[in-house]
Amino acid sequence: MDLSGKVAIVTGGAMGIGFAIASRLAEAGARVLIADRDAAAAEAAAAKLNGAIACATDVSDEAQVKAMVAKATAELGGVDILVNNAGVYPTKPVLDETKEDFEKILHINLMGAFFAAKAAAVQMIAQGKGGKIINITSIDALHPSFVGLAFYDASKHGLWGFSKNLALELAPHNITVNAIAPGGVATPGTNMGKISEEFTAKIPMHRMADADEIGKVALFLACDLSSYMTGSQVVVDGGMLLA
Repeated sequence: MDLSGKVAIVTGGAMGIGFAIASRLAEAGARVLIADRDAAAAEAAAAKLNGAIACATDVSDEAQVKAMVAKATAELGGVDILVNNAGVYPTKPVLDETKEDFEKILHINLMGAFFAAKAAAVQMIAQGKGGKIINITSIDALHPSFVGLAFYDASKHGLWGFSKNLALELAPHNITVNAIAPGGVATPGTNMGKISEEFTAKIPMHRMADADEIGKVALFLACDLSSYMTGSQVVVDGGMLLA
C-alpha cells in the first residue's frame, strides 16, 4: 500500500468521506491536493496532512477543474490518482423539484466527475505512467434508498455507467477506473434525523459506516493491490443491499 511518489487529487476533500480518503492516501505516502468549494475548509484540511495542498474548486465549472489539475501538476509534479468524491445529496420528492434542481445535481455529481476525469486522464496519458481514477457513486446507483433521491439516484446511476465506459477507453493507457458505492455513512452531510434512524434500522450491521471505512477501500483501489481491477464497483454498505 505504498503510494510514495504518487500525487492524488480528492474532490470534495475538505471533510467527511473526502477527507477520510485524503487522509488514507497521505498516510500511504501520496502527496494530496484537496479540492473543495469551501476554500477555507480546504486549506484547514490540507494543513492537517503532511505535504498536502488545497485548491478552491467548483467541480461543475470546467475551467476551475482544469486549473485544479494544472495546480497539482505544477506544485506536486503531476497526477497519478483522482478521486471524484464531490457531490450534493438533496432530499426532495420529484413532484416538488424543478428543472434547475435537476441541472444543479447533474452538473455537480455527474458532469463534475466528467470534467475532472477528462482533465486528469489527459495529464496521466502525457506522463505515460498509467493512473487510477476512483469515482464515489452510491448504493443508490444500484437500488433506491428512499423517496426524495430521484435526481441524486439518476446522477449516481449515470456516474456508474460513465465509470464502466471510461474504464474501457482508458485501459490501453494503463489507467484504471473503478467506483466505490457507499451505503449510509455517518458524516455531517447525512444527518437527516428520523430518515437516518429508519435507514440505519434496515442495515444488517445495525450501524452507519465511519467515513474511514470508505477511505480504506479507496486506498485499496489507489494502490497496486487492485492492479487488475477496472470497471468495477465496490459496494461498502454494511449489507444494506441484502435487505
